[in-house]
Amino acid sequence: MSEALNIIKDETLTYRQELIALARLGESTDNTIRYSEAYYEGKRKGALCDLNEGVMPYRPRYICPDYDLLFEKGCAFLGIEPPTDLLEAVNALEIFYAHVPSITTYPVYLGDLDKLLTPFVEKEDPAFAKKVLKLFLLQIDKVLTDSFVHFDIGPEDNPTARMLLELTEEMQLAVPNITLKYDPERTSDDFALACIRCMLKTAKPSFANHRMFVSEWGEDYAIASCYNGLKKAGGGFTLPRMRLYECSLDASDADDFLNRVLPHYIDLQLEYMDKRVRFIVEESTFFKDNFLSTEGFVKQENFTGMFGVVGLAECCNNLLGITDKKKGFGLNREATQLGVRIMDAIEKRVSEHVAPYCDAFDHRYRLHAQVGIDTDGMQDSPGTRIPIGVEPTMLEQLEVNEIFHKYFPTGTGDIFKFEETYIKTPEAILPIIKGSLANGLRYFSGYLENNDVVRVTGYLVKKSEIEKLNQRKQSLNNVTVFGKGAQDGAHALDRRIQKHGE
Repeated sequence: MSEALNIIKDETLTYRQELIALARLGESTDNTIRYSEAYYEGKRKGALCDLNEGVMPYRPRYICPDYDLLFEKGCAFLGIEPPTDLLEAVNALEIFYAHVPSITTYPVYLGDLDKLLTPFVEKEDPAFAKKVLKLFLLQIDKVLTDSFVHFDIGPEDNPTARMLLELTEEMQLAVPNITLKYDPERTSDDFALACIRCMLKTAKPSFANHRMFVSEWGEDYAIASCYNGLKKAGGGFTLPRMRLYECSLDASDADDFLNRVLPHYIDLQLEYMDKRVRFIVEESTFFKDNFLSTEGFVKQENFTGMFGVVGLAECCNNLLGITDKKKGFGLNREATQLGVRIMDAIEKRVSEHVAPYCDAFDHRYRLHAQVGIDTDGMQDSPGTRIPIGVEPTMLEQLEVNEIFHKYFPTGTGDIFKFEETYIKTPEAILPIIKGSLANGLRYFSGYLENNDVVRVTGYLVKKSEIEKLNQRKQSLNNVTVFGKGAQDGAHALDRRIQKHGE
């Protein structure tokens, strides 16, 4: 009860945040699903982490509904008719969003909004359409108060995407997150430059390698939450993570890690995932009774498990006895090549595992480069990123990113902080993004050094909202507390500033 009392006495939490925290506390107190003692030992050591999913799941972690279906046939359960104009369209979405769950309690995917809304926007006077979209974005920011909430635009230019970009710059909101699905043959330079200008000022949209995602998921994919690639009308059952640095502490050297320690922890995480997936499908009612499933907005076969890893840099440095991060992973060929060996081993073992209920993916889980959590500190850099504080020049950093992004269909990315002069020359960034995506980069994010809205590890916060928490005041955005923790513990906002000419 002391934990519950701490929650309800925390003056920095809003009512909704208290409610979510109390629900998570309750979800974490059951022991219905039991794992091996070896799994619990790995968790006690910190080598394995369930990312606060709770011990008895009652819905998948990430859900990506088919919003096209909503506009085609409406929703019987919610009494929504297919919309005929822009007001009806945004009203239908606002109602629907309130009933889409996820690990955060909020929807992590709002749809490809430009494609969804363009047929309705084109029927309206542009000024009226923009006003409706502004109110729509305001509703999202004030009601879906979590910057893991995410929508996509592109690859093609269109008037709705332009309006959404203009409003994003004007409103300076941390919610929702945005991704541009970038394809050099379908995305015009003019549209890409508009997205870069918006990204610099608001930390969004990010650029996703559309061709890469299509090759892995088909055209019907979504970018959700931080940067998670998932299948539309599906999603992610679960996302646990291996903390690779902590795993490496059990090894005597790199060979011992690759031959004994790494397979041991991979298998334990797979055990966790299998049991959790089976429970969601077989025991919980989500796929049996929830209207999202019964009306076809999601299909169980379109879900997969997301096998997360974090802290590759620190793992490699530890195994090679490197204590100075400036001489380690990403800056040291031996350490970087060890990272490749480790990722090859993880990919091979996970791909050989037959996963339950992942029908659309040949019953296989897919890898995810997890962005870290606020309590990680400096021990585990997000996914396969070079640690903050020792980053080389942007081009050198991107060369390392390009090596590792291929492993992660369910998401990976890096973030670049630009000096203020770039706002006058966004065209200097476009060739970098184009070249990197052509060379295998999956996802590119950036923002200006003096922005209020900033990207932390994959999600967005306002620095002014972090300051509110520092003063023991409430912040409406649920993830501001994560941003504060990531800044205080891992200096996540102190990444290298990219300067012209480097």
